Amino acid sequence: MKVPTPRYQSPLGRLQPESRPDPEQVKREGWRDQHILVVSPEDDRLDWVERELLRRIGDRLYGEKGVRHG
Repeated sequence: MKVPTPRYQSPLGRLQPESRPDPEQVKREGWRDQHILVVSPEDDRLDWVERELLRRIGDRLYGEKGVRHG
């Protein structure tokens, strides 16, 4: 007779959230609570002017894509 090996259940498992939070909800809360804005310049909800503004801000703060500083 073959007896299945019982799995060890970690007591920390109950502290893990059941599901992952919605990324949009996390972004929304980050903006409302801490004024941190997370947005991709590729977001379809933005028009061309808004995308270009984001790219320029990103390039000014963090450098252009593919260019290393330092």
